[in-house]
Amino acid sequence: MSVVIITGASDGIGAELARQMAQAQGSALQLVLAARSWNKLEAVANECRQHGAMVVVRPTDVGREDDCRALIADTVARLGGIDTLVNNAGMSGHALLEDVSDLGWYEDLMRVNLWGSIWCTHAALPHLKASKGRLVAISSLAGIVALPGRTAYSTTKFAMNGFFEALRIELAPHGVSVTVAYPGVVATDIRLRGFNAQGLPAGQSKLDEADAMPVDVCAKLIREGIEQRRREVLMSAKGRLARWLKLIAPGLVDQMALKALKQDARPH
Repeated sequence: MSVVIITGASDGIGAELARQMAQAQGSALQLVLAARSWNKLEAVANECRQHGAMVVVRPTDVGREDDCRALIADTVARLGGIDTLVNNAGMSGHALLEDVSDLGWYEDLMRVNLWGSIWCTHAALPHLKASKGRLVAISSLAGIVALPGRTAYSTTKFAMNGFFEALRIELAPHGVSVTVAYPGVVATDIRLRGFNAQGLPAGQSKLDEADAMPVDVCAKLIREGIEQRRREVLMSAKGRLARWLKLIAPGLVDQMALKALKQDARPH
């Protein structure tokens, strides 16, 4: 049986990825679902169990190193190893730097988005090497093309990309694949719960979400990328175009980034 850990599995991309994996693999899958909310995790777990998967619910705050290491240790003690670790847990944030008076939430965002992935990955490393497993990072298109108002969020995602790209080379001799996924705007609540300039839940998105990708489509692309051990999962033609345009026409990419924001959220 395959042992898969998904962080940030209580809703959004993580929850949908868990459901799709359970549907695809059924009783061949052992899922460990991690997030802060036990009730939400249990609801997702029950949906996965209906497909025959064995599911463990593990309340975890990835912003705490002890929680991350305990998640890995408990999984190995209970299930005997790890085949796939999906570092999906993350928070959003949107504010112009000049409007931020206290940078404390920048640090909080870094702990969750970057350090949570590093702590979980470091603890899981020997077990993934033993299984020649799969290591997955759910980054963001904002980690390739930075957006105004996203200085904190883009910083965490650019850093995350560098960590996993370097680690991919380190792990290649051990047969461990590293897949980095770059979702764009996906129809979830992450931006509503993300930080505003005061470090409080924003309650609204500052991005133009007219063409937001359905979460089931996003999760399907990630799941297929994991199965195929792909290096990267770039999910849209716009995302692929932006990466190349950044090399040859960076000013144009800046204009595209500005247009991704709602009018009242643009720099003034």
